[in-house]
This record gives sequence, structure tokens and C-alpha cells, in this order.
Amino acid sequence: MSTTPTPICMLGEQAMLHRLLDCLPNTTQSGLILGPGDDCAVTRRDMQWDTLLKTDVVVEGVHFSVDTEPRLIGRKALARALSDIAAMGGIPEHALITLLIHPHRTMEFVEELYEGLSDLAVSYGVSIAGGETSSLPQPGLIINVTLIGRVERGHAILRNGGQIGDILCVSGPLGGSFASGRHLSFSPRIELGKALQAAQPRPHAMMDLSDGLAADLPRLAEASRCGYEIDETKLPLNTGCTVSEALNDGEDYELLCALAPETAPQVCTQFGLFPIGRLTKRTQGKLSGGWQHFTSSPHA
Repeated sequence: MSTTPTPICMLGEQAMLHRLLDCLPNTTQSGLILGPGDDCAVTRRDMQWDTLLKTDVVVEGVHFSVDTEPRLIGRKALARALSDIAAMGGIPEHALITLLIHPHRTMEFVEELYEGLSDLAVSYGVSIAGGETSSLPQPGLIINVTLIGRVERGHAILRNGGQIGDILCVSGPLGGSFASGRHLSFSPRIELGKALQAAQPRPHAMMDLSDGLAADLPRLAEASRCGYEIDETKLPLNTGCTVSEALNDGEDYELLCALAPETAPQVCTQFGLFPIGRLTKRTQGKLSGGWQHFTSSPHA
């Protein structure tokens, strides 16, 4: 570790994570297939299924504003984790909920929050298996969701499977999520993720778009050891949004996938995907921007 103190804001999220990975124990123990670095961790379950493990957090003032309706806060907390299960082509199963809240918040507020969370859980067949609560010493609200799912053995769609020449596609329009309120009401792409996982051929690589295409696409390309290029004129835009907003706003929760070029037109037509570029040997016109924890200014 460095002997010179380094403020996290000088590093940014990705550099911080790379440093933290060096502090973790060896992750080669039996049963762990995929550790940190993708939308979910993957472990061996049985001869038919692998297990998907995901944890996600929403924080007042970062992911939602203090005046947000509690039902929508609870809904979003679970929906974000569901989106990561979708990105692996998985099926969600069980959730653990950790609530950290200031004691001056009302019980009625907490009940409404859990009603929003529970309604979404029922919609996707997820059980709430337990969790934890704790008080906060100052005003605020934090919800952490740990979600367990399953995927057909050996068939989770990872970020690192992209190949040079693959066509990059997104599953829907981008941009304006916070301005429109879609960041609270989006529908996780569970069914689409499952359908793509079962498709022949399935995508070579996939992830969900939570931090914005400008931040997330370079992560998929780096994991696949490829470069990338996009055609900004082909980006699907939400009504009233600019290309810059589509690249940088984040919280879209659409899927980004890499498809074999020979079958991409057929797959795009079948599943309603939008081709926006390709993976290359080297990056042309490197993207920068999107949401970066510890350096970006919160929307909320």
C-alpha cells in the first residue's frame, strides 16, 4: 500500500477499486467461478445451476433526493440489484435488506418504503429472506440490497467475453433518467436478459448501463481486452435528450451487449436491440464522462 495518504476524490471509483482488490484474500477457493469485477459474482451450485451474488446500495442525496416518495426509494433499491442479475442473464431468487436510517424518520415512512420494495419483489418472484437495521447518527437514509439468483451452469453472460469485430448494442433509449424520474420507475430487464442468455448464439458479453454509456462501455471493452468505436448518430435517445445526455446521464438500466457480427442483425431484430458501434483492436475517439463515484456531483 502507498505510504502517502491519497484522498479518494483524487483517485475516482475505478482506481479505488483496483487498489482495494489488492487487499482482498486469494479468491481461488473451490466453488468461486467469478469474483469481483462484473455485474455479479458467480459460484458453483450444482450440476444444473450456478449462483449469482450481488450487493447494491442507494444513498439519500446521491441516488434519490430527500423528498422522494418512500415507495419509490424502496422500489429503486431492489430494482438496481435486479438489473445486475439481468445483465448476467440470470433469474433472481432471494434478497437480504439492510436499512440504515436516522431515528427521527417515522415508522410510517419505513413501512411505505418496504411496501414499494415488496411490491417489486413479488413482481419478479423474489423472496425477502431477512436483513439488518441500524440507526444513523445524522439525518439520512441508506438501503443495501444483497440479491441471490441463479443462471444455467456455465452460461452466465460476462463482461469479458467480447471479441474484436463484435457489434455493440443497447436495449433501449438513453438519457434524461433523473430529469424524467425514470431512475425511480424503470423496469429491470430480467426477461430480456434471460431471453438473450437462452438465445443461440447468445451475446459474447453483456452488462447493465447504470453509470452512463461513456463510463460503462469502456469497462466492458477493457474487461474484454478490446477497444471500441461508436456511431453517435445511432444512439437511441429518450425524448428531448441530447447525445451528451445519452452518453453521460446514467441510471438508464438498459443492457449493453456485444454480438457476433454475422448474427447481430438477426438478434437485434428479434430482441429489439439498437446497434451503436463495435469492439475494435484499438479505441477510436475514447469516451470519458458518465457517473463516477467520489468525483461526480450527485444528481439528487
